[in-house]
Amino acid sequence: MRYGIAVFPSKKVQDVANSYRKRYDPHYALIPPHITLKEAFEADEEEIESKIIPELHSIAENTQPFSYGMYKVSSFSPVTNTIYLKIDPSEEIFDLNEKLHSEKMPGEKDFAFVPHITIAQKLSDEEFSDVYGSLRMLKFDIQDKVDRFQLLYQLENGAWSVYETFRLGGK
Repeated sequence: MRYGIAVFPSKKVQDVANSYRKRYDPHYALIPPHITLKEAFEADEEEIESKIIPELHSIAENTQPFSYGMYKVSSFSPVTNTIYLKIDPSEEIFDLNEKLHSEKMPGEKDFAFVPHITIAQKLSDEEFSDVYGSLRMLKFDIQDKVDRFQLLYQLENGAWSVYETFRLGGK
């Protein structure tokens, strides 16, 4: 089965992201707005229960909650026509990402970690140019806090569902 690890932001942040996603993101119905901490990886139920979940509990207990800000949009162009809310890089979010890619966790890092919340993807070149051109002129001042992360699993229809939630700081 396919699993992934993500942070779901507060409702306020999700509402901002969804105001764009419902129009520009074909994955809108498959998963709420999120920050991907670990890309999809394959694991079986036994591995999840005996190895991965205990490791995730340990990582969560040894990571303190932290805040982040988003002030503008950015894109992965020219690689893909994806537009996202750019999360201001912080030591805490990069440390958490590194912990989730230790030798005790399955899956490799395919890309450099760029903390973000996708708001548009799979746009045609023309639509991307129009949408990105107007969105990048907007200023955002969004503050949020990370106090938990979720282990997700993918359903047969492509949607993602929460398997377990891990609270930071051992709460």
